[in-house]
Formats: sequence, C-alpha cells, structure tokens
Amino acid sequence: IITAGAAQSNHCRQTAAAAASLGLECHLVLGGEEPEQVSGNLLLDKIFGCHIHWAGANRKGEDIPQIVEQLTKADKNVYVVPYGGSSELGALAFVEAFKELELQRESINETFTHIVFASSSGGTQAGLMLGNKIFNSPYQIVGINIDKGETDKVPFDQYTVALANSTAKLINADYKFSESDLMLNSDYVGEGYGVVGKLENEAIEMMAQTEGILLDPVYTGRAMGGLIDMIRTGQIKKTDRVLFWHTGGAPALFAYSSDLDVTQKR
Repeated sequence: IITAGAAQSNHCRQTAAAAASLGLECHLVLGGEEPEQVSGNLLLDKIFGCHIHWAGANRKGEDIPQIVEQLTKADKNVYVVPYGGSSELGALAFVEAFKELELQRESINETFTHIVFASSSGGTQAGLMLGNKIFNSPYQIVGINIDKGETDKVPFDQYTVALANSTAKLINADYKFSESDLMLNSDYVGEGYGVVGKLENEAIEMMAQTEGILLDPVYTGRAMGGLIDMIRTGQIKKTDRVLFWHTGGAPALFAYSSDLDVTQKR
C-alpha cells in the first residue's frame, strides 16, 4: 500500500494503521525532510512500522510513480491510495457516513441548515455533496479550504466537482455537479497549508476550554476558525443550525506545540 501526504498527515497515519492491522506493507511518501524530533502523526507512522520516503516539496504524491516502479521491480504487488485518500472509493465512504449522520439525526429528531468541515484534497467534500443529493437533504455543504494549492495539477474546485461526478458515476447515481454546486470558502487559508496563526489558535483554545474537544492545527482548527468568523460576520445567522464535521487529527497538536499560543502562556 502506497499513499502520500504532509509529514503530519492524518490520512497517512490512518492508512499506516489500517495496513498494520491487515498485515500489509505500507509505504508513505511524505513532504519535507525528516525532522530531528519525531512526534505527532509521524511518531505513530513509525510505531505502525511503515516505510517512509521523504519527498521534499512534493507532499501531494508527485513521487509515488517512482516508488511504485522501485517496488514493482522488487516483485511487490502495489496498490496506490491517492493523496488524501481522495478517490471515488474514498468519497463514497463519506456518502456512507452521510447516511449514518441522517440516521442519527432522525433518531434524535434534530435539524440543521449547514454542514461545515475542513476541505483539503476533495474526498470529504465530494462525498458529502453526493450524499446530500442522494438523501435529498437541504443542507448547505460548506467546505473551509485549508490549502492554497492544486490537486493533481488541477484547480482544487474543479478537482472536487470532477470527483463528485466520477463518484456518482461509480454507483450509477444520476447526478451531475457543476462548480456552481460547490460551496468552498477560501477566505481562511492564511499563510498556507500547516501555517498556524491567530485564527487556528483561537479556535483550538476556545473548543478545548468550552467543550473539552480537541481540534488539530492544520485542518479542524482552521475550519472551526473559519466557522467562528462566519458567525461573527453574519454569514451564518443565529437562526441557522450548524453541524461541524470533525475530521480528527489530534496527534498533530504535539508536533505543532511551539506554534500554539496556549503553550506560551504562564
């Protein structure tokens, strides 16, 4: 199993864990250079026993083909999981998750108007968009963009719409999405991927100290920070009911400890 991501990738850590549980050899192609101090998701990657290939600036799987070639020459049977797990199968998992959400919502007779989440490689948003259609739900599916970059050399909005369409085709669902269907807020990318600022710090501290819930510095911290700002600026109103979709990532807090304001306070 080969996949790729940033050094603190949640997806890579989860892939490594799944591969370990199945007895599969796992190779992670990680952006950056190997740090002197190993912590967070990277520490867990090593505990899970996966093979790590450092790729410098190429954190989105650009180096996967050459790793595939090396392993194939070594008579390995290789399966590639795309960057972020954002394939049709990955997006389809979020359709299933959407179904589970609807069952839970109905069981407690709850309603809401928005689903807000961190949007990075496209799989989460594509799957939730398709689930929203399949179950004829009225929610606004709002992704908070956490990255300035592209995916597979295609602008992120175009890639996400294309993934939603190819996922619908995979299950023979008669839905066709266009860019006008995509609700992607790119106002909060700040200095870029993984650069922690005031927005993320406030959100992490607020959620921890008012709800006892941990957000991570890269994804959910930025998405919650965006949601807080959207509430303050009136983009989301008091009458709206918002579900924040938490995508995990707490181990990364340890790797970013020096960037967190709370660690500097006495």
